[in-house]
Amino acid sequence: MGIQFLELVTWVRHRKIFASALLVLTLGIGILVGTLIPGKVAAVRPGDPNGPMLLTIPDPVNLSNGFSNIVTRVEPAVVNISTTQVFEAPKDKRGTGTRGQDPFQDFFNKYFSQNPGVERGPEAEKSLGSGVIVDKRGYILTNDHVINGATKIQVAIDGDPTHYTGKVIGYDKQTDLAVVKIDAGHDLPVARLGNSEGSKVGDWVLAFGSPFSLNGSVTAGIISATNRQNIGNSQFQNFIQTDAAINPGNSGGPLVNLAGDVIGINTAIYTGSRGFEGVGFALPSNTAINIYNQLVTQGHVTRGSIGIKFQDDQTSDVLLHKELGAPNGVVVQYVAPSGPASRAGIQPGDVITQINGHAVRAGSDLINPVIGTPVGHAVALSYVRNGKTRNVSVNVADMSKIFPDDTSAGADPVSADVETGPTSFGLHVEELTPEISRHMGLSASQPGVIVSEVEPTSFADDIKFLRGEVIVEINHVAITNLQDYKQEIAKLKPGEDVLFKVVHPDGTGQQYTVFHAGTIPRSAE
Repeated sequence: MGIQFLELVTWVRHRKIFASALLVLTLGIGILVGTLIPGKVAAVRPGDPNGPMLLTIPDPVNLSNGFSNIVTRVEPAVVNISTTQVFEAPKDKRGTGTRGQDPFQDFFNKYFSQNPGVERGPEAEKSLGSGVIVDKRGYILTNDHVINGATKIQVAIDGDPTHYTGKVIGYDKQTDLAVVKIDAGHDLPVARLGNSEGSKVGDWVLAFGSPFSLNGSVTAGIISATNRQNIGNSQFQNFIQTDAAINPGNSGGPLVNLAGDVIGINTAIYTGSRGFEGVGFALPSNTAINIYNQLVTQGHVTRGSIGIKFQDDQTSDVLLHKELGAPNGVVVQYVAPSGPASRAGIQPGDVITQINGHAVRAGSDLINPVIGTPVGHAVALSYVRNGKTRNVSVNVADMSKIFPDDTSAGADPVSADVETGPTSFGLHVEELTPEISRHMGLSASQPGVIVSEVEPTSFADDIKFLRGEVIVEINHVAITNLQDYKQEIAKLKPGEDVLFKVVHPDGTGQQYTVFHAGTIPRSAE
């Protein structure tokens, strides 16, 4: 009986093991089948409490809406200016135009012109720029180079299908600013002009305009520098530099700060490809306001002048100031005969160190107070001559009367076949004969030696010597002829400081006194 009971227990145990194995096998097969064979998914019924929640599109979030708010306020006042200039196409021997000397155009004219032997008539050239409305009656501030030479000016306002004809109210080439007016028949949106003196390096700015014909474009950046000079050809251009993208077509558009105020007019870029490279320039709004007010009231700009021209490219040269005995300042190159400065006793070579009690460290420190002083009023100047400081009061006169425009081209002051004298520091000089003096517009008795050649990359080139200048002093010692020059040059040693005083004729009858200073390199010969 006991044996039978044990056999029964063993049989039951084996039966359980078999059943468990069968169950595991069945589940495995089910999982495999469920994986390989997709099942049917039931649709979600609206209102099903056990169903998943449906996704919804969230409300828009305004990020950095300070920029967009400024765009909303300023953009309506920004305009697109397109100009057409009609010119008579020059003719070559085939009767085709050669304007611009484009090789591809020459190729096209030669092989694809339908009538290569027929002379062409007038041609039209189109260009594009921007502007900003500053008066609801349709007065627009832009660049002179945008409208210069235009036969036809059309102004487009974003959102307005009408193209308005623009009329030039006035322009100023010295600052590259112009005012154009349109008649829309209703009040126009305007942009508010701000005070550019409050602009600081690092401030956020927005640049508006129509780069590459893309109307209504806005770019953002910061102010990279202020009071940037020597960018254009005028001493009256002191730019705000920015890395906000400025491209062809942006010219004349506004540069705007985060208060929504126009602090500059986009004017120029530094580029090797005509595209944006991170360096753009805008004329400060304070300059633009002054020019605008004069253009709309009198049609031209009146600037004050004391009748001098000065050397500004070396105003930060400590050695130059040291040699002239001045702590800072700009060096007078030329004094207009019978001008205010001449009557006050100022001479070429003087260093103007202060105006109205304020230090002069750059050209703009002198220019801005002078042009801001009404004609007939006086400014107080301090200047250094031979190491001694002098003070004088100088009346401000109308610049156009002291320096009338002179477009005459000067002759090359030195003939190419003239024999050169000894070479020192990259300078080739020769005797200044009466014949050469007359050719250069100098007095026949002018002392000195003339620079006939400046070797590239030499010491003379580094300190900005120019061909045609007349050396009259070396380290304050007068140079009357070639022998004097040789003696003084022989005294100079490598590592020593040297100061050259030269007379620079400009080919129009005016002569400038210029100083070149530097430390003689150890390798100089």
